[in-house]
Amino acid sequence: MGLFDALRDFSLLTWLREEKQSRRLILLIVFIALLLDNMLLTVVVPIIPSYLYTVDDEASQADQNHSISSLTPTGTFQSIVSLYDNSTRLTGFSSQMSTASLLTSAPPSVTPPQNHSDCPKADDQLLNENVKVGLLFASKATVQLITNPFIGPLTNRIGYQIPMFAGFCIMFVSTLMFAFSSSYTLLFLARSLQGVGSSCSSVAGMGMLASVYTDDEERGNAIGIALGGLAMGVLVGPPFGSVMYEFVGKTAPFLILAVLAVLDGALQLCVFQPSKVEPETQTGTPLLTLMKDPYILIAAGSICFANMAIAMLEPALPIWMMETMCPRKWQLGVAFVPASISYLIGTNIFAVLANKMGRWLCSLIGMLLVGLSILCVPFAKDIYGLIVPNFGVGFAIGMVDSSMMPIMGYLVDLRHVSVYGSVYAIADVAFCMGFALGPSAGGAIAKSIGFPWLMTIIGVIDILFAPLCFFLRNPPANEEKMAILMDSSWSMKTRSYSTQGSSYQMGDDLDPESPE
Repeated sequence: MGLFDALRDFSLLTWLREEKQSRRLILLIVFIALLLDNMLLTVVVPIIPSYLYTVDDEASQADQNHSISSLTPTGTFQSIVSLYDNSTRLTGFSSQMSTASLLTSAPPSVTPPQNHSDCPKADDQLLNENVKVGLLFASKATVQLITNPFIGPLTNRIGYQIPMFAGFCIMFVSTLMFAFSSSYTLLFLARSLQGVGSSCSSVAGMGMLASVYTDDEERGNAIGIALGGLAMGVLVGPPFGSVMYEFVGKTAPFLILAVLAVLDGALQLCVFQPSKVEPETQTGTPLLTLMKDPYILIAAGSICFANMAIAMLEPALPIWMMETMCPRKWQLGVAFVPASISYLIGTNIFAVLANKMGRWLCSLIGMLLVGLSILCVPFAKDIYGLIVPNFGVGFAIGMVDSSMMPIMGYLVDLRHVSVYGSVYAIADVAFCMGFALGPSAGGAIAKSIGFPWLMTIIGVIDILFAPLCFFLRNPPANEEKMAILMDSSWSMKTRSYSTQGSSYQMGDDLDPESPE
């Protein structure tokens, strides 16, 4: 008990307790959670294709050696290798064996030279890796897609703290499974389990930010910063994984992530008190009603198809590089660095700029840029040729995400009840659909018709979808919601909204937000 009292009086814990309601601290926790979640998401990108190919290749070689050894006649003759004169002699000659058969049975003295480069054989085994890796990568998003419709309404009933902490616990277990799993089945299970943890963290985190940042412009800035954590995880994950995998081993990067996850869990435990249930004061709009809103569907579609482009690249690009470029292992992850850096730049720039230029326009330009950039990827002849198109892909996806995530909250405030768990569950469903359909369908398409055609298909889809963003230019408010907003006796959490520089003031008795 004395130790507990000492810890309670410790200055750091006291500061955390005082800052518990601080929006900045909540933003920091969401930032870290998204950072670690997406580091785990992308750290496997350079590791898994190479690791599975190595495991399968070793198994194939072992089967071949076993079959060759089983064909060798036993009890007929034995070979003795002389270390003195470097010659081979046969003993145990059978009377039934002819001289011709003896000569043909002798092993060859000259072995073909071995290929010591990092370029694997462009055979059926490598092509089959497209499907295996694609299904493994897609398992996380598929499970997350199934889980999200349950997590959104759950946050409305019990609050955001418990699902957020549950997401940490599940991600920690998934990370340890990645570290010590050596079979495809266990890796598949670890990736699927990560989907449940990601669903809890992302839906609860985004809903929490939308509830504490009630002004639309501030909300956009906060979500942009949180997406910066996502971008940093995507940025650091592939090169961190590829370098650690080549020079230390498969286990090391996952153990480091597990330690960082424990620190994040300790911070959540101190701040959130996840055993405490805090339901929303209002009854949120049903999930199915939100899914029938055409404006929410357009915003969700933008998120889905923009992220589907990078989702198709993740499993297919390393294998295509192994076929055409003979890269080192560390280069498989470094190839994604331009996209990660540009995504980080795009989310931070357009978190502020999108509100001024119009989020619909920002998303429209981003979708066009995603399509054009992805079409240029197959023209690369080496790793340096991937820099510009990958940079364009990441920057454009940053434009779309930093525009559409705040719009999801804005549409709920404008057309529905201002409870955000369900709408960010829809946003996460859209994100997961991209990362579920992308790798699974992308792997099969790359195997059947080739990587260049895969990039052409998703590029054209993004370009064709872009004009739909125009409908988000000035979405109409729900008539019933407008009637409530006109009632001066009713005060609303959200004070103002801005699209294209026009703002809507809601409520006459709202005081300016007090500084923290």
